Amino acid sequence: MSTNKIDELKFICFADIHHAPEAFMSNAEEKLDKIQARAVKENVDFIIHVGDLCHGAEQVPEFVERYTNFSIPSYNCLGNHDSDNTCYEKTLEHYKMENGYYYFDKNGFRLIVVDSNYYEENGEYINYSLGNYYSKTGSLGLVPPKELDWLEKTIADSPHPCVLFSHQSFERKVEGLMNVDEVRAVIDKANKKKPKSVILSINGHYHRDYISIIKDVVYFDLNSCSYDWVDKPHDFYPEELNKKYSCMRNTVLVNEPLSSFITLKSDGTVKIEGMEGSYFMGVTTEMTNNPPDPCGRPFTPNVSSLNIKLL
Repeated sequence: MSTNKIDELKFICFADIHHAPEAFMSNAEEKLDKIQARAVKENVDFIIHVGDLCHGAEQVPEFVERYTNFSIPSYNCLGNHDSDNTCYEKTLEHYKMENGYYYFDKNGFRLIVVDSNYYEENGEYINYSLGNYYSKTGSLGLVPPKELDWLEKTIADSPHPCVLFSHQSFERKVEGLMNVDEVRAVIDKANKKKPKSVILSINGHYHRDYISIIKDVVYFDLNSCSYDWVDKPHDFYPEELNKKYSCMRNTVLVNEPLSSFITLKSDGTVKIEGMEGSYFMGVTTEMTNNPPDPCGRPFTPNVSSLNIKLL
């Protein structure tokens, strides 16, 4: 009879809550409370968000403190908007991060947080900070060479299967990370040398719900727990809300705090428990006559579920 112990890890992941009180009707404080309540109910080992918790920690310090000082360990992964109104260095301080990218080991797994919020200019890789990337075109959203080397070594040195967390996708080839092929090459090389070196990659940013399995890696595009952004403004919401929130006309809102409860086991089990939500006032993206997602992925107020065993 085998006596091999099966390690198990449980965590809650959410994305793109976008707490910016004058811009978005995100109901971020109420949603964070419910996400944390779900974490307590499921008795998870940690909570993590994959970017855009807020648009500047110095503007909403109490909210950031509520997240980072929760009774369950709570980790940050930087999104492109997290340092919009607070400089990169100060954002790290408020988020209690020593660096934009880091890893931690827990319950037989290595959890790797990747910082993909860089742009390249004249051969220099620059962190997103105070909206410095807004006017840039071209190579936006990059994992710099130095960090790629770190990622490759961190995976190779791990005694455990690895999970990657990033804001931008390592799966999308349309409007995704500029050097996604380089990141994927690191993942594929590691798995070719040692199967199941990387088993799961989770991202936010696109406000879409999508799961795919490529070369035995689960790529999880995690939906926003707040809204879908639409470039063409609409008039479906009451005028008093349009006046109160500057971005109201460019959003399609979700009522529920969308999040995912994930269980991993050392036998290769990847279990994602999503949830079904609903549209605020019944307004859908299709009603606004905005074009579809470049990858053809519709916005829905849901997070998908999955239960597989990677062999």
